[in-house]
Amino acid sequence: MNLKNGMNVPEFEGKLHDGSTVSSKALIGTAYVLYFYPADDTPTCTTQACNLRDEHERFIEAGIRIFGVSPDGVKSHNKFIAKYDLPFSLIADEERKLCELFGVWGEKTNFGRTYMGVRRTSFLIDKDGVINKIVDDVKAKVHADQLLD
Repeated sequence: MNLKNGMNVPEFEGKLHDGSTVSSKALIGTAYVLYFYPADDTPTCTTQACNLRDEHERFIEAGIRIFGVSPDGVKSHNKFIAKYDLPFSLIADEERKLCELFGVWGEKTNFGRTYMGVRRTSFLIDKDGVINKIVDDVKAKVHADQLLD
C-alpha cells in the first residue's frame, strides 16, 4: 500500500507492550503518531525513542498520543520502556503485519549489505483517522520537531 497525506489510515489492530490491543477504530477521536522503527535498544532507535520521550510534553499539549511499532515482542518492548523510561506505548508487530500494511517493510542496504527490514517511517494521524503527515526521512535526534513543526 502506498500511503499519502490526506488518505484514511489503513484499518489495523496491534498488541501493546502491556498485552492489551489497540486499533485504528478505537483511536477514532484521538490524534496519534505511529512511528515504525527497526529494533528495541539499538543506537539509532534508542536516540529516536529518547527524543520522543524528552519532547513528550509537546505531544500531550497538542493532544497527540504516540505509539512505537517494531517487529520486537512484548518482552523486548517492556525492557526497552523500563530501561529508557518511555512514557508511550509500543506495539509488538512480530509477524510484521502492520509494517507491511503501512508499506515500511522492505529492502534496505547498510554497509553494502542488502536485507529486508523496517524502513524508519512515522505517520501523524488526526482525530478522524486521516494521515496528516508522513516522515520517511527520520532524523532520530530531532524526530519530535519533524512531526510537530
